[in-house]
Amino acid sequence: MTRRSTALSAAVLALAVLGVALVVVPRVLPPGPRPDFQLPVTCGETWILGTYPGHDDFDIDFFPAKGSAWGRPILASYAGRVAEAGVNGTLGSRTPDNPKGPHGSGAGYWVKIDHGGRWETQYLHMLEPPMVTKGQRVRTGQQLGRIGSTGKSGAPHLHYEQRAARQKQEAHFAGSPSGITTDTREYSVRRKSTNCPTPSP
Repeated sequence: MTRRSTALSAAVLALAVLGVALVVVPRVLPPGPRPDFQLPVTCGETWILGTYPGHDDFDIDFFPAKGSAWGRPILASYAGRVAEAGVNGTLGSRTPDNPKGPHGSGAGYWVKIDHGGRWETQYLHMLEPPMVTKGQRVRTGQQLGRIGSTGKSGAPHLHYEQRAARQKQEAHFAGSPSGITTDTREYSVRRKSTNCPTPSP
């Protein structure tokens, strides 16, 4: 091999390594500080946060402590940009008028929000198409949709997740851990929402 071809091969290899680094490095960067997430439900209401075996660690199902879940507002738990909004899987046909209808698959109507710093939240099983669209900026407490039972859902509820660098995390609300950490057993906790409108100055 000539000196020129050796130099050319080295240059190509260096560019290849640089290209891989540019693709890989952003994916392995650690997440930024955890945002001040709030419960994704109406200010002042008490909700039951639950899980069960096979649900997946850190996933939370929200049910109201009082009254029906159908149609309750789903709120952004922190400000950010809508990364996904629409249908995941199939919808099924469970509605308030037909609550025992065939269920679908996946998340049904859902929203994913990018909060920056490699943090995101997900909101699944909405009753109807989301009230927000992909790319839209949302504020903390802004309504994203209403609770339903689309997708693979046995009853009306909100399935909620917090993720950092694409990995599920124990959800924190108003600075405190939720207590939902494992899916090895069925259990629940009660939390009161402080996702309240910010007073105007």
